[in-house]
Amino acid sequence: MKQVTATGQTVEEAVESALAQLKTTKDRADVAIIDEGKKGIFGIFGSRPAVVKVTVIHDPLEEAKKFLIQVSEKMGAPVEIEVKRDGKQVRFILTGEKIALLIGKRGQTLNSLQYLTQLVINRFSDQYLTLILDAEDYRNRRNETLIQLAHRLAQKAIKSGKDVALEPMPSYERKVIHSALSENNRVKTFSDGSEPHRYIVITPKKA
Repeated sequence: MKQVTATGQTVEEAVESALAQLKTTKDRADVAIIDEGKKGIFGIFGSRPAVVKVTVIHDPLEEAKKFLIQVSEKMGAPVEIEVKRDGKQVRFILTGEKIALLIGKRGQTLNSLQYLTQLVINRFSDQYLTLILDAEDYRNRRNETLIQLAHRLAQKAIKSGKDVALEPMPSYERKVIHSALSENNRVKTFSDGSEPHRYIVITPKKA
């Protein structure tokens, strides 16, 4: 949080000084007047400067976008970001010529970027926000793959009579697996491990 205490002959001057030091504008700052100051006799004797404390207000979505744009440029795959928000869920849709670099093998790079960007967005937000990064409709295609994988591995668990552990996945992907097998009365699922390496285990139910 960037914060500056500044003085001036008037409150307005003190605020302008603080905004200049913070390199921001009044609409992106919170101003607290500590002392309104005093002009004094003839504007000189007994005068007291105005004192204000100005704090920069960070927009969590803008900070997250800025972080993601910087990272993608360093990776040699600059992106444009479309933001969609529904309550506490935020979706960043990425487009760019080299978007495949940001998706990575089985979406691992995209998942890592999502994890880091989620940390950034919640660092500046006063409420917890869930972030999903998407590119080229990857998430929908991935969900279809996960559902097929869930049913295939459930059959494996049933046939072998042994637990089957899946690879680590982010929470929303684990929800897809749990949901896909929720009505299968021959197996049960649970998550194990700790973030960001938490994974699902499919367990066959005993007859």
